[in-house]
Amino acid sequence: MTDDPSAVAETPDPGQPDAGLPAAGLPDAGLLEREGDIAADYLEGLLDIADLDGDIDIDVEGNRAAVSIVGADLSALVGPDGATLEALQELTRLAVHRETGIRSRLMLDIGGHRARRREELSALGRATAQQVVDSGSPVRLDPMTPFERKVVHDAVSAVDGVVSESEGEEPQRRIVVRPA
Repeated sequence: MTDDPSAVAETPDPGQPDAGLPAAGLPDAGLLEREGDIAADYLEGLLDIADLDGDIDIDVEGNRAAVSIVGADLSALVGPDGATLEALQELTRLAVHRETGIRSRLMLDIGGHRARRREELSALGRATAQQVVDSGSPVRLDPMTPFERKVVHDAVSAVDGVVSESEGEEPQRRIVVRPA
């Protein structure tokens, strides 16, 4: 079982228009590029208000827009354990939604924090899966954000003989890795 934070976004909300979405419910490349542009404009405004220097890179990764802010010291925008980054991502998604009328799955990275965290979490998922294979006992990990759980689930799924699932309620939702 995976814990993809995008799963909710792919389920149509009866109150939301679906213009720009193909029948499958996934956004097309043009919409994703537009989301990236809207997000970049929004984030440039925030950087100006905060008097911070940073360059904004826009990309499309899979079926979501990806926006990165790179520059000197951006740690204030990341915050403790990425909490500020998560909040800024949600605000940026809301800004995109306001312009497009479509719920965004945009991914925001600041100063490479999310990319570094993805590597750490992939290593944790592989090591935990191997521990379960070796011991035959389930392992419960500490609570994680939806992004973090998705990365760990993906890493665990690449190891034979184990499965992972999420349990609990936000913000204490965690992964349990068990023998298959």
